Amino acid sequence: MPGSSHPPPSPFPGTEGRRLRANAIRALAMDAVERARSGHPGMPMGMADVAEALFLDHLRFSPRHPDWPDRDRFVLSNGHGSMLLYALLHLTGYDLGIDDLKAFRQLHSRTPGHPEHGLTPGVETTTGPLAQGLAHAVGMALAERLLARRFNRPGHTVVDHRTYVFVGDGCLMEGVSHEAASLAGSLGLGRLVVLYDDNGISIDGGVDGWFRDDTAARFRAYGWRVLGPVDGLDGDAVSRALAEARTAEDRPTFIPCRTVIGYGAPDKEGTAEVHGSPLGAEELARARERLGWPYPPFVIPPEISAAFDRREAGARLVADWERRFDDYRRAFPDLSAEFERRQTRRLPEALAARWEEALARARALSKPEATRRSSRAVLGTIAPSLPELVGGSADLSESNGTLWEGAEVIRPGSLDGRYLHYGVREFAMVSAVNGLALHGGLVPFGATFLVFTDYARNALRLAALMRLPAIYVLSHDSIALGEDGPTHQPIEQLASLRLIPGLTLWRPADAFETAVAWRDALERRDGPTLLVLSRQGLPQLPHPAEADVARGAYVVADPPRPAELLLLATGSEVALAVEAAGRLAAEGRAVRVVSMPSREVFERQDPAYRERVLPAALDRRLVIEAGTTAAWAGYAGPRGAVFGLDRFGLSAPGPEVAHALGFDVEHLCARARVLLDSPSLSSSPGGTA
Repeated sequence: MPGSSHPPPSPFPGTEGRRLRANAIRALAMDAVERARSGHPGMPMGMADVAEALFLDHLRFSPRHPDWPDRDRFVLSNGHGSMLLYALLHLTGYDLGIDDLKAFRQLHSRTPGHPEHGLTPGVETTTGPLAQGLAHAVGMALAERLLARRFNRPGHTVVDHRTYVFVGDGCLMEGVSHEAASLAGSLGLGRLVVLYDDNGISIDGGVDGWFRDDTAARFRAYGWRVLGPVDGLDGDAVSRALAEARTAEDRPTFIPCRTVIGYGAPDKEGTAEVHGSPLGAEELARARERLGWPYPPFVIPPEISAAFDRREAGARLVADWERRFDDYRRAFPDLSAEFERRQTRRLPEALAARWEEALARARALSKPEATRRSSRAVLGTIAPSLPELVGGSADLSESNGTLWEGAEVIRPGSLDGRYLHYGVREFAMVSAVNGLALHGGLVPFGATFLVFTDYARNALRLAALMRLPAIYVLSHDSIALGEDGPTHQPIEQLASLRLIPGLTLWRPADAFETAVAWRDALERRDGPTLLVLSRQGLPQLPHPAEADVARGAYVVADPPRPAELLLLATGSEVALAVEAAGRLAAEGRAVRVVSMPSREVFERQDPAYRERVLPAALDRRLVIEAGTTAAWAGYAGPRGAVFGLDRFGLSAPGPEVAHALGFDVEHLCARARVLLDSPSLSSSPGGTA
């Protein structure tokens, strides 16, 4: 555990066996960091023996087939030690050459400062924000178990792999590590193995003063199996522990590995100085001498390269699996076809009829309905024809409307279901959904209240950074949720989430828009989607064409003569805009109403369509959304205004809160009249109701 004594540096044979191979990892890490004049050499030097034992003795992978479905997953949660992973990928034969290592941390290189999924072959997930890799791995391990239960049959095992994770002291201090480890233990994810770099050092120095957990006891309390601690500088000891980890599959395994940060650097090992800075030329030369590594920078002797090379061995693993899958295909043609379809992320053809059913239900609806309820209806309609759909909520299933009728719940010891109760673990939930999406073969979603995305924002950011096709259902979208008060009423969250590049946010105004939003989310392949839903019932709008809604914004109502004012609204506020337009029409005013369920989707449309919906000449505009106003100034323009809220809410029934804060049709009409009657608007285009 942190604060305990660590093994002293053992002798450096430098010329034989495991230590020689581990030293190759150390040397590449030292050299790359030194060349870049930037990076974190300490962790790769300390964990090299652990990594050598894992990659060469236990990890099942194929460098020539980095996307092989049945590969073991390896996650470097303490991603600042990225050169450990890059060295391993290079040495074992992935498409990552020595020139890539020399370009470590340089512009446009494939070896960035922290691992990035989709950029470097063999990198399973983007890591760096500590502990999220562990939470991603929980999702990956869950995906393996769910797919194994779905597809494996007696005598035909086509899903049979494990998930391994490296974590450090920093990972285990982060709160999301507690959430994720508790969830994994509760679910009994026995094919998840975590190796802990227990070196007792973080950036500020020895962790005795701020991290004194009994880490082994903590993981036992979560329901994990704890092996060790083991000497992390002894590859044989690590390999034995990894072999033992494979003997039981009823719970995840945690292996503390006692290591020395910067192992091999004579003056800096065991200190914070080696955590995040190059060794320097003098210390690097002395480390080479101490390690018995006489080779020039970036030079790996042929015999060591041959010992690491897993291209042929990996190809044999894949060939064997493909032969077994051919047998499986003959025995179970329908299952094998479904497995292969899922690997390509193609949606089933049978889903088309379900979509028509969902849209027809929405068109036929005449009474007001909360969009969280509309969303649940969509899920109940499409789920039977979308077997890869796996959803869950952070202890808000009924409130979010995500537990669809007929959904079977995933429980400890019974992983046959498709719905997961995540408990009150918003951060871990979003990260686990990311892991499910990364693994492949599933279409995952998670749900909570919109305001609680603040707990999980960094995980949403990583989903966008990795362009994951993940879905997040976020209900209780505004002050209209009422009595729970300002702690639960989102104000700034919509604007904040829209700032994340690559994230698509839908805030539907009725049942039809909700169905279209779900369809877009499920068909999207290049990034995550947020579905922001109401608690209160919303009127059904005039039925537009699905194609118009799918473009992110469309005209809901137009006057019989050229419009003199445009009301642009999202979600819950579209019905308010329609009512206001009706009142203004009775006064002889010509008002266009535009619903914009997805700003991001609309901004991807061609200029002609955008001009058709929001004509530049129609520049008297009032943008209406029950949230912060500043982000809408560009849509309001110099002659327009924003009708929103730049203050926190109140605790009372929803209609009373709206009225008290001036967010009702009377105040909206008054604001519209100001725009209509003013030759120009001298005030800022922003503003509140």
